[in-house]
Amino acid sequence: MIDLRSDTVTRPNDAMRKLMAKAEVGDDVWGDDPTVKALEALCADMLGKEAAIFVASGTQSNLIGLMCHCQRGDEYLVGQHAHTYKLEGGGAAVLGSIQPQPITVEPDGTLTLENIEAAIKPDDIHYAKSRLLCLENTTGGRVLPMDYIAAACKLADKHGLGKHLDGARVFNASVKLGIDVKDIADYFDSVSVCLSKGLGAPVGSVLCGSKELIKEAHRWRKMLGGGMRQAGILAAAGIYVLENNIERLAEDHANAAILAEGLAEIPQLQMDTEYQHTNMVFFSVADGSGAKLSAYLEEQGILADGRANFRLVTHLDVSEADMHKTVECIRRFFS
Repeated sequence: MIDLRSDTVTRPNDAMRKLMAKAEVGDDVWGDDPTVKALEALCADMLGKEAAIFVASGTQSNLIGLMCHCQRGDEYLVGQHAHTYKLEGGGAAVLGSIQPQPITVEPDGTLTLENIEAAIKPDDIHYAKSRLLCLENTTGGRVLPMDYIAAACKLADKHGLGKHLDGARVFNASVKLGIDVKDIADYFDSVSVCLSKGLGAPVGSVLCGSKELIKEAHRWRKMLGGGMRQAGILAAAGIYVLENNIERLAEDHANAAILAEGLAEIPQLQMDTEYQHTNMVFFSVADGSGAKLSAYLEEQGILADGRANFRLVTHLDVSEADMHKTVECIRRFFS
């Protein structure tokens, strides 16, 4: 199958499996799994942070980050369509008692500075305390401009807000911009990085920040049921992808561009490629045939996420030839 539902569907290759099989392990809750410690040190160094903690998922990593910054009754400012607000089960509110303050997301993925500032609450007992600005990069495959990140974080500093980055695909952003990922991470107090999306590990995310923040994160991880034991088997895969799979993200971006270019020539599809930056391609079908299109593609050996609105995601397990086949199958469906 050509699986374009997400970049989370990748499978470990033989080299990764061998590294996992021979990984030296210990009990990570006791802090003595050497492979987990090596992964955390590597990721912290790559992002220019003092420390890091390996967790089960991006959802858990973001939730721990928010809970480190905010107390019960505090609020965080976040995009209306951001993953931490819309796609993580409401965990910040349900488990952290943290109020989200959603802000309209602009077409380029940013939150305007004016809207951010307007959402910050005054020091008044009627309001929740604004504690944190949470940005996402990439967001819907869109890369946040560096000058925007600088301005938004400067605004957060002005109002005494913490700064958290949902950087599930932050390496896609750094590769697209041609910069060191540290240049992005440097603006934030905490950064969550997903190892199991475009990078291709089977499990796990890493939360990076100061030593003090990560010490607190260990307590929240345990409380949330995220304390794993011989987790070095999984951490070994994380080390492998950080050492081998970052630069190759450019191939995913190139394949997505090929896919977008081909689909743009099909008149029955509505799509906007202006902000098609990395490994995601979006299009919609206006004539109600989306469900039939999904079924047809699956018959042709292609898995796609969508009914009326589609998101196709490239990754290390698909090729340029797969892009051309997908375009041709969609063109044939409408013809």
